[in-house]
Amino acid sequence: MNANNKKVTVYSTPTCPYCVYAKDFFKENNVAFTDVDVSRNQSAAQEMITKSGQMGVPVIDIDGTILVGFQPEEFIKLLK
Repeated sequence: MNANNKKVTVYSTPTCPYCVYAKDFFKENNVAFTDVDVSRNQSAAQEMITKSGQMGVPVIDIDGTILVGFQPEEFIKLLK
C-alpha cells in the first residue's frame, strides 16, 4: 500500500473495539494517521458528526472520503 501522500484521521473512543481494529490496521500497514479521541474533545466530536452525519465511531477520513466503521477493504481501495 502506498499511502504516504494520504491524510488519514481516525475519530475514535478508547472503549470502541472497532476503533482499535481500525488503528491496528493502519499501524500494521505502516499508514500514518491522526487519532482523535472524541470522548475527550467536544469540538472534534462535533467535527466528526458534521463530516459523517454519524455519532458512532470509528469515523475514518481518508483524504476527505468519510467511512463509518471498520472497513478494511475500503481502506485498501482508498489508500492505493
